[in-house]
Amino acid sequence: MMTLKPEILSVTSVARSRLFHIEQVDLRFSNGKEVQFERLQSDSAGSVLVVPVEGDELVLIREYAVGTERYELSFPKGSIDAGEEPQVAACRELQEEIGMASSNIRLLRRIIVSPAYVNRPIWIMLATDLSVAPLPGDEPEELEQVRWPVNRMWELLEQEDFIDGCNQLALYALGHVMKVLPY
Repeated sequence: MMTLKPEILSVTSVARSRLFHIEQVDLRFSNGKEVQFERLQSDSAGSVLVVPVEGDELVLIREYAVGTERYELSFPKGSIDAGEEPQVAACRELQEEIGMASSNIRLLRRIIVSPAYVNRPIWIMLATDLSVAPLPGDEPEELEQVRWPVNRMWELLEQEDFIDGCNQLALYALGHVMKVLPY
């Protein structure tokens, strides 16, 4: 059975911050039912989350997350600048957050966290062949670098401060590529 996409009747801006804006979308479904949805929009082209692997170690960062009001363990990440390709953004974020560049960045997975409410893609990238090449970043404080053995990567899922779902998905994407799954 082929379902017709709903007709967009109107889109109204409801609120705006410096990073996002909320839109109300009025829809009419093929059965005649009219509904209102809200969606979160971003002026950014999306973001990157980079899994850096140096030798037999993952390179993570620990940074303050205002959402949880504590320091969290994470892979380097950040927004894609206007006109920037995801691979370029990934390398820039590596340089800003861990002081290293990669000559081998490849896509592991492209995701959208909640397509019912937002259309902001996240490119999860694998970065290898790292070299020292720091760039000044936009972080309010220096980020702590944390090295984690690749052969113990699944133990990250047990860490109280490794809770971001995108980071956990990145770990599974890496495990899939390495053909090393936790079960």
